[in-house]
Amino acid sequence: MFEIIHSKGKCDRKTLKRYGTPGFTTVEGITGILNDVQEFAPAPVYAMIIGSHGMGWLPVDGTQAHSLFRMKKHWEYQEQPLTRYFGGLTREFQTDVGTLARGIVGAGVKMEYILFDDCYMSSVEVAYELKEATRFLIASTSEMMAYGMPYATVGEFLLGNPDYGSLCEGFHDFYSTYEMMPCGTLAVTDCSELDNMAAIMKSINDRYVFDDSLQGELQGLDGYTPVIFYDFADYVLTLCSDPILTARFREQLERLVPYKTHTGKFYSRARGPLPIHTFSGITISDPSTNPMALLKGTTSWYKATHE
Repeated sequence: MFEIIHSKGKCDRKTLKRYGTPGFTTVEGITGILNDVQEFAPAPVYAMIIGSHGMGWLPVDGTQAHSLFRMKKHWEYQEQPLTRYFGGLTREFQTDVGTLARGIVGAGVKMEYILFDDCYMSSVEVAYELKEATRFLIASTSEMMAYGMPYATVGEFLLGNPDYGSLCEGFHDFYSTYEMMPCGTLAVTDCSELDNMAAIMKSINDRYVFDDSLQGELQGLDGYTPVIFYDFADYVLTLCSDPILTARFREQLERLVPYKTHTGKFYSRARGPLPIHTFSGITISDPSTNPMALLKGTTSWYKATHE
């Protein structure tokens, strides 16, 4: 663990603690690391930025899905522009979102925001899992280019009182003119609005069952076949035909995702640039028939909205 110190016109790295094998993939390990943070740097507010690979809500140990279907992950495609499991390339360095959430809560901390500088982490399943651990979730619905967040231009909006609107504007300004691949999506989710959204979705799911034949008409936001991460609003507005329920959903979605941005296309290492026809800033895997999404019924979001 280290602290960056600015002194005499330059930045120095001060080592605070050395770890043998930190348990950053376990609840206890994450709690211990955050307890150290609070000891070394007491503060009224904390935030967290995580830069790594990302695979949304999908569990690290998806044994059942892996045994049925070996799908090539987005980071395994070669000779394509690089994009960014929450964690590393192999299971021993990957962390489940629920583990992260419990580790943060165990340290008695609620983050101002968690920014995932990763792929596929702006999903309603991820946000719901983290609702007790953070006030806001900042993430991409799709693959994040390897360059990641353009901190040199948007970093100031993450300090002090975060300016989420300017953060999204700066992100769009950067990626809309990014020469290597002008593609990017970003959204800010207000996690305090998730329980109300879950209640609305429970009402919708109690009345409607999705017609799988309409799957191909939905806005997918990944390069997988079949799609895993669908645009949340596009799915719900296709699923539900009740005008009162859809109005409630739209109003709550505005509160849930107050800031979002996207370029005209999103990028997939498997399929290249793909068009964005509609964008709510957050994805859902409910309609997915991809074997890798078989465990969606185990997520806290699914249980809250279907049981």
